[in-house]
Amino acid sequence: MTRWLDDDEQHAWRAWLRLQSRLTAHLGRQLQQESGLSLADYEVLVQLSESPDDRLRPYALQELLDWEQSRLSHHLSRMQRRGLVEREECPSDRRGAFVVLTAAGRAAIEAAAPGHVAAVRAFFLDHLDRDELRTLGRLTSRVVTRLDAAAGRR
Repeated sequence: MTRWLDDDEQHAWRAWLRLQSRLTAHLGRQLQQESGLSLADYEVLVQLSESPDDRLRPYALQELLDWEQSRLSHHLSRMQRRGLVEREECPSDRRGAFVVLTAAGRAAIEAAAPGHVAAVRAFFLDHLDRDELRTLGRLTSRVVTRLDAAAGRR
């Protein structure tokens, strides 16, 4: 038998969907207007810039971003044409490769980050007090842990 959402659950769920959609759209427009980067570009650049030697194997990047292989491959090709990333062969695995952040990619994320952080603060973080922020962190971590377990991730 279907357990339909009660009024409180329906309100919370739909509010969450609206928040996610509107915040993502707003942050995407801000990034595009101010830096010429898409949110997807920014996500890739963040992961690479926070990795040792600014490089990751494609499968590791795919897992971090939770993207399909084809999406990652096409997106990396576009970013490579723009000079933001490059692919390098892996010396220990002739079939493997690394995705590497270029100097232009580093410059792009360093230029975009201050405006992006300001927008995240202005449209999200500044509207929560410290207790609300901690509660949100616990709630989202709990749900992500459940999703990871359902998908067989560690």
